[in-house]
Amino acid sequence: MHEEWHKGPATQIRTQEHRRIVTRDDRGQANGYLVPLYNVHEGFFKPGDEPQQVYLTAVAPGTVKGPHLHLVRRGFFTCIKGNVLIVLRTPEGYAEFLSGEDHEYLSVEIPTGIPAAIYNLGDEDALVLNLPRPAWTPDMNDEHTADFGDYAPRR
Repeated sequence: MHEEWHKGPATQIRTQEHRRIVTRDDRGQANGYLVPLYNVHEGFFKPGDEPQQVYLTAVAPGTVKGPHLHLVRRGFFTCIKGNVLIVLRTPEGYAEFLSGEDHEYLSVEIPTGIPAAIYNLGDEDALVLNLPRPAWTPDMNDEHTADFGDYAPRR
């Protein structure tokens, strides 16, 4: 758990950086890369508290997803394409985290009861993975709006 870049109050928000690993073919030539985002053996999640679902959300250029609030589910956001600013409203105030290609693919755990918004910082769609727990079901009714009307970016 490491905070590569974070601005805001001291609320304990868990984060995890992920390094890009160059992959090579059988001749040793680079042919791409991989970024390990989740491994049960790393112990980031307590046993029995691991994610139960994985989904991709795209954030259009110059837009924001949210803010929204979950009272039942917790999230685990990682930007895998582009760059985003993840903003949380904690009891102490707003906390900001950068995630994406330029920010070690930082994963940010969003606790239940903490509203979050995702701002796309680029000129193309930003792709963000979420690994929530528990998994969404149609009868869950855990989608709540949140007001960030007093939010001003610290950057």
